[in-house]
Amino acid sequence: MQLQEKLIEEKARMLVEPIVKSMGYKLFDVEFRSERGWVLRIILDKEGGITIGDCEEVSKRVSALLDVEDIIPVSYMLEVSSPGLTRELTKPSHFEFFQGRLVRLIMREAVEGKRELKGYIESLKEGILQLREKDTGKEYHIPLSLIARANLELEKW
Repeated sequence: MQLQEKLIEEKARMLVEPIVKSMGYKLFDVEFRSERGWVLRIILDKEGGITIGDCEEVSKRVSALLDVEDIIPVSYMLEVSSPGLTRELTKPSHFEFFQGRLVRLIMREAVEGKRELKGYIESLKEGILQLREKDTGKEYHIPLSLIARANLELEKW
């Protein structure tokens, strides 16, 4: 990612986070990237999940603020959404955000003979993910650098 995009993400996060928190939501992520034109994506979560109405309400407030602050020097589209039920976790902050949730990990190399694990995020400390395996309850300590892919998993009741 270019430095300019990273700076825009950081500025947007600083502006948006207080608004999102005051509305009772958690800010999962802010992304600014070129897709089919520039997109500023604000990703929210809250207990019980995010609705379309939640996204619309946040979008109105954030859009007005971004228009006033004018931190993005190009034309862009604002998108406000939820992380999704099986969201990919790509940053350390994502693992911290979803502590206690069920994830599926695909490893770059085997960890204790396994290339795939499904378990609950216990914690993340100094780049080491502590995971409690769903079926056995066994604890694993996995460096984030060994994780090729991580996604939230749906709980089956």
